[in-house]
Amino acid sequence: MTLRDRFPCSRRAVLTAAAALPLAATAASTGDPAERVGGGTARYFPRHGSYGHRTLAYDLRLSYDPETAWLDGHARIDAVANQGTRRVELDLARLTVHSAEIDGRPATVQRRDGKAVLTAERPLVAGRPFTADIRYSGSPAPVRTPFGAIGWDRTGDGHDGTLVASQPLGAPSWFPCNDRPDDKAAYTVTVRVPGGHHALANGTLRERRDLDDGSVSWTYHHPGPMASYLAAVYTGRFTHETHDTESSGSPVPLRNAYPAHLADRARHDLARQPEMLRAFTKLFGPYPFETYGAVVVDAELAAPVENQTLSVFGSNHMDGKRGWETLVAHEIAHQWYGNSVSLADWRHIWLNEGFATYAEWLWSEHLGEDDAHTLAVQAWRQLSGGRQNLRIGDPGRSRLFDDRIYVRGACTLHALRLALGDERFFTVLRTWHAAHRGGSADTDAFVAHAERTAGRPLADLIHPWLFDKTLPDFPERSTAV
Repeated sequence: MTLRDRFPCSRRAVLTAAAALPLAATAASTGDPAERVGGGTARYFPRHGSYGHRTLAYDLRLSYDPETAWLDGHARIDAVANQGTRRVELDLARLTVHSAEIDGRPATVQRRDGKAVLTAERPLVAGRPFTADIRYSGSPAPVRTPFGAIGWDRTGDGHDGTLVASQPLGAPSWFPCNDRPDDKAAYTVTVRVPGGHHALANGTLRERRDLDDGSVSWTYHHPGPMASYLAAVYTGRFTHETHDTESSGSPVPLRNAYPAHLADRARHDLARQPEMLRAFTKLFGPYPFETYGAVVVDAELAAPVENQTLSVFGSNHMDGKRGWETLVAHEIAHQWYGNSVSLADWRHIWLNEGFATYAEWLWSEHLGEDDAHTLAVQAWRQLSGGRQNLRIGDPGRSRLFDDRIYVRGACTLHALRLALGDERFFTVLRTWHAAHRGGSADTDAFVAHAERTAGRPLADLIHPWLFDKTLPDFPERSTAV
């Protein structure tokens, strides 16, 4: 069974980019303040994540045996307590916790509802940092729901490779974390694998070390900040290619990896990454991280995923003809919108997917092919001929990755571009990223930012696209230069 079979996805609309897969609601809100976001709105996944602390850094030390699919892990988590408490709640699925410490003292561990709840000997003090050490092990597998399974999974006919694609709730499949999109941290990941195998993770390679037992240790560091669902590890056998800025023309170093038998196709299909990064840097502002790259895994995937600094593509996305190049552009654009500027809660998903889908249209425009207006009109016609029963600004948990969020979200941005003109519109996009770089934001913040930047009210223009079920018409094109 291929990963495509296990990761079902909905029918993709024309011009719509792929994304991760929907998950059902984990629980209804109980009214607990920790289950609510700004304005008193209930969080979409209230049982994931904790507001008891905010994470500063993860140091993950992993040892993986591909023959037995066994993972031994040691997570060191630096965090700050948000309240005086003795309890630290972490999301962790399936894997067994063997021991835990908080600030060097033993902590008791209880497992319930996908949580590892650590109880400290001494109360934590609100506003003060603490460190949690957790040792755990098991055979990691995707988090399973009625809508599919996401997280750590195995690849290849021999099942000796692994990938991580966690959006939105799969991170607990492989490490203990505060699994909220707005809890962002630095990451150091060390992975020990057998000799001949490779390990890749977010950020840059700090060290590759051959060990006495014949295994190899790979250590990566990414200062982030990064949400837990964007953290990734890939293991297997890869052809690696790295390019510095001088040789590639990219604004940041590039690294790509793919199975040897896919190398020619992947090399061709990813060749315009530097040009994309240059084009998007001009449109969106400076690239937000220290590196970028892509991993192609030896498996078919329903959709690529924009794991921070290191997107993942399936073998089916590399045809040697750039037939899926819009998806390459889509995942690169997410580094600005979705990764650098993250979501306060999953209900605001259009801010990720609408922006990245619009970037596909901008890439076509950059190449001198169909311009964004032509593509937006085509998308509008397609949307107008379908069901109009979705408010993309609050789609509901079960429709979190509905195709219409992508396309109508992109049309929302195009409506704003028509109303403001290119100069003001792209100023809105650049300053939106600059204002929230490394942080999290929501729809109200975007509308307020657009109004401040444009110097005019825009809610009456934007809100119908996001919160009316009936599809609005595009505004007249602004004559502003």
